[in-house]
Amino acid sequence: MMAAERHAPHLIDRMPPVRGRLRADEPLAKYTWFRVGGPAEVLFEPADMDDLTSFMANRPGGVDVTVIGGTSNILVRDGGVPGVVIRLGKPFATIETDGVSVRAGAAAADINVARRAAEAGIAGLEFMVGIPGTLGGALRMNAGAYGTEIADVFESAEAIDGHGQVHTLSAADMGFAYRHTDVPDDFIFTGAVLKGTAGDADAILDRMKDIQDQREASQPVRERTGGSTFANPDGAKAWELIDKAGCRGLTIGGAQVSPAHTNFLINTGNASAGDLESLGEEVRRRVMDKFGIELRWEIRRLGKTITNGPEEVQP
Repeated sequence: MMAAERHAPHLIDRMPPVRGRLRADEPLAKYTWFRVGGPAEVLFEPADMDDLTSFMANRPGGVDVTVIGGTSNILVRDGGVPGVVIRLGKPFATIETDGVSVRAGAAAADINVARRAAEAGIAGLEFMVGIPGTLGGALRMNAGAYGTEIADVFESAEAIDGHGQVHTLSAADMGFAYRHTDVPDDFIFTGAVLKGTAGDADAILDRMKDIQDQREASQPVRERTGGSTFANPDGAKAWELIDKAGCRGLTIGGAQVSPAHTNFLINTGNASAGDLESLGEEVRRRVMDKFGIELRWEIRRLGKTITNGPEEVQP
């Protein structure tokens, strides 16, 4: 008679009690805009703020924690993400208005924040309709579009640290810079208050439509893509450098530099995360060779790589 099969312990068995959802080896590709990437060793979707603070206070020591939101600014590598991946869902997507202020959860879509502000006659947040993803990611990277960025409308933010302590952050605490903040990496944004000015709802909605029309005309919004791949270097535009370096339409495997906007990478249908990252690195190499300028990744790359050998670069 064969002995019963014994399974090695899994990280999920070490997790503290939660009221939200814990899943082992959860595929992340289905959550990401690129539709690529390996699994989360453990995926945690907290039920609410108390569930998240309790988890952070009681999680096992030495276990990495990674937070994802709308995933427009994330490339999950093919080997997956070790440790715990936290995904904030509907309990963190509330949006409320008060006068000229908007209080929103970190999981609120940027476009929904802009729309709710417009409905309330709050001007100044129209630019958020041009930012893919959710407020948490926008806070982390000081996202911006069409001449305005989060720092311009920021009033305060709430975040939980790696020990489960809740912090209220001022603009000084955020340390805003171009596509950057100084907030510690282990802080998890849970919400923020943004402040606009009084305006006419119809005029605000018209401005938002203009932004959306510009975005649809110039960016590959209907493709499997992400947000801008690289940050603009000082005094230059990343897309122009990429274009002049001969990268428009460049492909590696199933990944392509968008012919519509060269600062976007596209999964043409069968790309791996490795294809996309390799293509990005090839773009960086060509720009460096031609201009002596090092492009900085704006998209966050998470997890472990799988090496299958280089794909051929197609012009």
